[in-house]
Amino acid sequence: MKTFKLEVEYDYDFDIFGLVSSSKEHKLAWALNKCFRIRLIKQQDLKYDFFNKGRLVISNYLHATEHSTFRLIRNKSVDLSTLKKPFLVPDIKEYDYIIQISGALSNCQQEFLNRFKLVPLVQYVKKFDPNSFQFKENLMF
Repeated sequence: MKTFKLEVEYDYDFDIFGLVSSSKEHKLAWALNKCFRIRLIKQQDLKYDFFNKGRLVISNYLHATEHSTFRLIRNKSVDLSTLKKPFLVPDIKEYDYIIQISGALSNCQQEFLNRFKLVPLVQYVKKFDPNSFQFKENLMF
């Protein structure tokens, strides 16, 4: 019997920034709101169930306009997880938060890096190419 494998190519048309911050997510969202003059609003947690392995519960905040989206995502599961790597993107497990920017806002990458450095709760920030991640499908929601 012949076996077929479904291979899907996604278009990752967003920018990803990794943030290191020891602050709570609501404090970080407040600081980002103040610095970027946006309104990040807490959304329902993202839930990933892995067959017989465990569950991943990811907290996220969203600011959406008709032209762009700005999303603050916690990289580590907020729920106790039995997974070996309880991260949304295990490739960058050193980063506490992920910022996903798409639409019209994604044209100003260097300006974003500079502004992130001005936020007192952000200790370190780095831009990543989403295509370089092994688990990049976790960022599609």
